[in-house]
Amino acid sequence: MFELWVYLSASPLLWLTVTLGAFLLARRLAAFTGFHPLANPVLLAIILVVAVLEASDTPYVTYFQGAQFIHFALGPATVALGVPLYRNRRVIAETLAPILVALFVGASAGIASTVALASLLHLPSSLVLALAPKSVTAGIAMGISQGLGADPTLTAVFVIATGVIGAIIVTPLMNALGIRDYAARGFAAGLASHGIGTARAFQVDNVAGAFAGLAMALNGLVTALLAPLLLSWLL
Repeated sequence: MFELWVYLSASPLLWLTVTLGAFLLARRLAAFTGFHPLANPVLLAIILVVAVLEASDTPYVTYFQGAQFIHFALGPATVALGVPLYRNRRVIAETLAPILVALFVGASAGIASTVALASLLHLPSSLVLALAPKSVTAGIAMGISQGLGADPTLTAVFVIATGVIGAIIVTPLMNALGIRDYAARGFAAGLASHGIGTARAFQVDNVAGAFAGLAMALNGLVTALLAPLLLSWLL
């Protein structure tokens, strides 16, 4: 039995199956709760996968041999967000001016607040650089991080944490603030918490999801341009 496990654990297919199975199970658990904000499928899937890796004493390098296939799919999945954007193109065109203002203000505030908080906590500059692109989707954030001379792997951790936290608090926060417009809610979710926030927005409303996808895509471009400029001035 042990020899069989050793053989299977070395197969990339096993860890691909574990990852997909964990997410499907997490999705079912989230659906059972009525997609409660705390029952975030990504968070639940991470917990399940980490539990399996810890129980089996499997190193991350071995796990990623299978998970890399999902990592590759991040690009096509991001491009696929263009479908709901196209379907809601008229609504987006009508609100283009406030979208651009919110985009630049939100991206700048995200970077500046990160630097300010890091300075108060006396964090090293290497950690600040890794934190700066935390609100951008993983593939772009890691590229920005590498360009800044930070650790892309560390940035990926911050990106996931930001997305999960944002997806959990966005709905109750918007309700508490009395913001009912789904376009504004979705744009805020995508701008602050990238793909995970966008997935949450789609669970709530299609218009919210479309604006979240727009914010996520544009924020990647704007942050790639703003981050080096703002960090050179703030640090």
